[in-house]
Amino acid sequence: MRRYYQYLKLERGHSPHTIEAYMRDLDKFLRFMADEGKDFMAAQLDDFHQFSALMHDIGIQPISLSRILSGVRSFYHFLVLSDLLEVNPTELLEFPKKPQHLPDVLSVEEIDAIEAAIDLSQPEGQRNKAIIETLFSCGLRVSELINLKLSNLFLDEEFIRVEGKGSKQRLVPISEKAIHELNLYFLDRNLLPIPPQYQDYVFVSHRRKRPLTRVMVFLMIKDLVARAGIQKTVSPHTFRHSFATSLLEGGANLRAIQAMLGHESIATTQIYTHIDTTHLREEILLHHPRNIRQTTYGS
Repeated sequence: MRRYYQYLKLERGHSPHTIEAYMRDLDKFLRFMADEGKDFMAAQLDDFHQFSALMHDIGIQPISLSRILSGVRSFYHFLVLSDLLEVNPTELLEFPKKPQHLPDVLSVEEIDAIEAAIDLSQPEGQRNKAIIETLFSCGLRVSELINLKLSNLFLDEEFIRVEGKGSKQRLVPISEKAIHELNLYFLDRNLLPIPPQYQDYVFVSHRRKRPLTRVMVFLMIKDLVARAGIQKTVSPHTFRHSFATSLLEGGANLRAIQAMLGHESIATTQIYTHIDTTHLREEILLHHPRNIRQTTYGS
């Protein structure tokens, strides 16, 4: 298993969080085979069908089951690459159909209400406002947000460089509103005694003086949503969906949204609609609601 771990880390370039998820999902199948008294190296297509049926019976939803099976398929692909198996037994395995619907999205008015619920008198207040704006204006994953570096901000050019899945980088336009909130946050951040190893991270904990975690961002958003009285299921990813939906409703094409979100496949982006093609920066500046030029901003 250690060789597979190294393969995911070094050859596939996955983050520790993603690798942990792969290993956890694979363990489900390996335990299933052990319980059946079977050798996973001799697994047949029927074994995967039985495993899928068991997962379904215990309440695993199609999206989660697809993720689990994808991890299992990746493992057997690795075994073939390593010459430990001649044929990948999962090649003919069909995945459950994923429901093509969006989770809750937030309107611009609801995002404004969330920001209005922030107590700017608190040390972390302006930081949290900058986080909300950056999530919504750039469509970042939470992992991309917490790992965002000062050295990857090109605010004069209105771009940031984002490191996404598999350490793949992309340039993302950032709105004037988000830049404004970031610059206000930097006034506070510059006063913090941040240790040298964390000084390049944009968003840090005022108390711990180190980068924020996914859980910290999730809990912050959950608290603000409750304070704003919004009756929706909201997570950091909701802002990413809201970003894409806002662009789509404003008239941006699917290829531009795909590039902004960092999706490898256009099929991933097609949960938003079924349209096509064109250019990135012009689309974002033209269609995202936060890019309406303003001369002043609210506090």
